[in-house]
Amino acid sequence: MMRLRQNEIVDESRIELVDISDAGAAIGAARHMAAAIGFEETDQYLIATAVSELATNMIKYAGRGELTVRFIRNEERDGFEVMAIDSGPGIKNVEKAMQEHFSTGDSLGLGLPGVKRIMDELYIESRSGSGTQCVARKWRDCDA
Repeated sequence: MMRLRQNEIVDESRIELVDISDAGAAIGAARHMAAAIGFEETDQYLIATAVSELATNMIKYAGRGELTVRFIRNEERDGFEVMAIDSGPGIKNVEKAMQEHFSTGDSLGLGLPGVKRIMDELYIESRSGSGTQCVARKWRDCDA
């Protein structure tokens, strides 16, 4: 089980993903949450792009899953968190999946590396046959 630093959850929205059209709801929820946190418009679009990548990967490789977007807070700052959980086949090699242009599907292999570039934190836990859990965070006014 993934162990992450706990933050206060100020607000959250859960989206069940069963079809690629559900990615639109996830993108909209992410942009809305990012705006509520106070991110500038450019960051709102970047966050929505990261959520889009996670949502489309989930549908493409696992077939379905759940995505939760959160307004989080700790004693130092406010931030955005997205958690994507599926019970698909899992990622065989997470390290390779994080490399630019590596793909086991018919894609450019830029999704997960792009999420890592956009967000301040990215954690991935995956077990073959048991699914994948991704958590990504973006902090306001964070240069990390």
